[in-house]
Amino acid sequence: MAFKNYQPIFLEIKKSRFLRIQSFTLFLITYVDWTLIPFITKLEGTYLPVFVISFYMLIGALDGFIQPLFKNLKIYNIYLFAIGLDLIQIFSYLIFNESILLFTYIILSIFTIQGITFEVARIHTVDFMQDEEVELKDYLMIRSFMISSAIVLGSLTAMLFDYLNKNLNFLLIYLSVLGLIGILLQYKLYDKFKKRVINSEIEIKTDKKELFEKFRI
Repeated sequence: MAFKNYQPIFLEIKKSRFLRIQSFTLFLITYVDWTLIPFITKLEGTYLPVFVISFYMLIGALDGFIQPLFKNLKIYNIYLFAIGLDLIQIFSYLIFNESILLFTYIILSIFTIQGITFEVARIHTVDFMQDEEVELKDYLMIRSFMISSAIVLGSLTAMLFDYLNKNLNFLLIYLSVLGLIGILLQYKLYDKFKKRVINSEIEIKTDKKELFEKFRI
């Protein structure tokens, strides 16, 4: 049966601590966003003109064009940037009651930049999957599974919250707590990626030095 294909996915996640952290981080951040997205969609339809909404859609579609600009970017810097975006998003919740319009603009801007950031990170992460002994196909399948799960649960959470409570402040508090957990996980990934990159650079320099010494002899 086709369902047996899920077994190796969970086994891959289980045997790699790095992959567990990354998978859960991706799930958590996507869950937070997709819990908030239905409410932001409602707000942008109420407060923003069509050309502004189209502008954000246009910017979000540029990730394929700008990928080459970040080809040599260190992956740990991507996660550091993502942490900054999450902090801004959490602090933006504080201005919801002060200016819904400004809140909507900030969240849409973060979502747009965040989408591009995730795509840039996905390309750079592929190289590190070789160290985890994870096939590229399995990694992409795990990523898709986590994103789909987060979107489904996030959408259900938004539906349930909208049915039970109309006060968005309670939802923002809930998402702030999850966002802080997501930041902690992203910092762990930042630290792990930084150590791997630095160690890899040291190994390359050592190999070059040894090779140079052999030629000298």
